[in-house]
Amino acid sequence: MLSPQELETLKTSAMGAGATHVARIRADEIVVRDDLARLCREGCGNHGQSASCPPHVAGPGGFRKMLEQFRQAFVVRMEVPVESLYSIASQDLFRLLHEVVAAIEKSAKDLGYTRAQAFAGGPCKQLFCREQPDCARIAGGACRHPDIARPSMSGFGIDVAKLSQKAGWGDAPAQGPDGMASLYGLVLIG
Repeated sequence: MLSPQELETLKTSAMGAGATHVARIRADEIVVRDDLARLCREGCGNHGQSASCPPHVAGPGGFRKMLEQFRQAFVVRMEVPVESLYSIASQDLFRLLHEVVAAIEKSAKDLGYTRAQAFAGGPCKQLFCREQPDCARIAGGACRHPDIARPSMSGFGIDVAKLSQKAGWGDAPAQGPDGMASLYGLVLIG
């Protein structure tokens, strides 16, 4: 379990990277739903284009099995103006989310939690390799952005609304009364 000092180090890392809220929860509190992962296949135009999205990830079943190896997790929330999610700025915001969870993952590994694993929203191909003809990993090569590109939470069926509740933030509304929306990330820690 993270010591109070380690917890503070990870929170500082998250806030310094751009998170607006961070909470630690138990890994067994993460809710995984098969129907959420199916939405990737049925409704996402990026399905199959990235090694970090379906069908190239282990999906809900694989994630449930992965969770058995972890005791705790960090939930990350970034508050952003809702109108930015419907503009070209959304790509910058989702890239920042990937950078934030990657920074927490790195900090956790630096503290000795070598199995730490981060997840974010948004397809990495669309965010980092949009101008490339294909995902280098799917094509058999190495990821072009291994330091920041992280797997999509959606492809694993992670229930973001339940994450928000477990973190103590209440429901995860699409838009708050203040015109702000929230983006979420997750870091599993040993």
